[in-house]
Amino acid sequence: MTDVTGVPAEVLHTLFRSDQGGHEQVVLCQDRASGLKAVIALHSTALGPALGGTRFYPYADEEQAVADALNLARGMSYKNALAGLDHGGGKAVIIGDPERIKTEELLLAYGRFVASLGGRYVTACDVGTYVADMDVVARECRWTTGRSPENGGAGDSSVLTAFGVYQGMRASAQHMWGDPTLRGRRVGIAGVGKVGHHLVRHLRDEGAEVVITDVREDAVRRILDAYPTGVSAVADTEALIRVEGLDIYAPCALGGALDDWSVPALTARVVCGAANNQLAHPGVEKDLADRGILYAPDYVVNAGGVIQVADELHGFDFERCRAKAAGIYDTTLAIFARAKADGVPPAAAADRIAEQRMHEAAAARGW
Repeated sequence: MTDVTGVPAEVLHTLFRSDQGGHEQVVLCQDRASGLKAVIALHSTALGPALGGTRFYPYADEEQAVADALNLARGMSYKNALAGLDHGGGKAVIIGDPERIKTEELLLAYGRFVASLGGRYVTACDVGTYVADMDVVARECRWTTGRSPENGGAGDSSVLTAFGVYQGMRASAQHMWGDPTLRGRRVGIAGVGKVGHHLVRHLRDEGAEVVITDVREDAVRRILDAYPTGVSAVADTEALIRVEGLDIYAPCALGGALDDWSVPALTARVVCGAANNQLAHPGVEKDLADRGILYAPDYVVNAGGVIQVADELHGFDFERCRAKAAGIYDTTLAIFARAKADGVPPAAAADRIAEQRMHEAAAARGW
């Protein structure tokens, strides 16, 4: 069923339903000349201008694209709040296969739509978009970050994203085993692309054993060639989550990795990865807790990248960003402590802390 605009009723229902919606603004963008179809979702600006990346992905339909934008924007509000940033949450998705339809004209058209929001939304890279793309977008929109150093930016944010996930793993190890070291631990990484391959480096430098998988054979081969010892590969995620002796499972690809099928099959004691929206639906966090699996909330541990792109807006300093991303270790431990004190899963504890900060900010503004 659709309303008079042709938008499926389920989308509008999600947008205005309080538990999954509550978004301030959703913009549907279309430029026929370039073929651009995009969705920009602003979840909250209580803490400041919404900040979040641009995902370029071949969604099955427009409804799926809108739903993804809504979920990702909400996640960014919580991520930015717990990262201590003065930014709200937003996200954009461009519909289509970036390898087939991405052009300079399309990116410029997208930049004009972002610019039309007058600074309420600051965009950056995400799945399917890269530093070079942000350089193009920035030609039409000054509210663009994640640009190249040659154009006044900080470059690849996946470096600090991986560093933050590594800090989250160290905190998880401290909480689970009483020691933050990962030496001798076996870590499974699903997805060794932009973030995953940096994460492998951190783990191997500390002496962890790493098992990887990726849908792209070239990504797997790059890792195996770089690390002839200490790294092995399995065929797919189904095989990875069943690897015997796995200590930590790191989903580093797309969302929804933790669901009714994967959670019962997990052999790992800890889940800590870079992917956004890892919990496929509400209740999965309790299933993990019931199995004694420690879950480090994704939007907490993968905040290194957004810390970097936010810093770029004020004059980028890598060491300053790295020090702030190192704080993910303490933030993750604080969430585990809050979860224990409140008798709730870590995901619920993280949400409570983020919601408190957003609520206090909104109250201070008289909202």
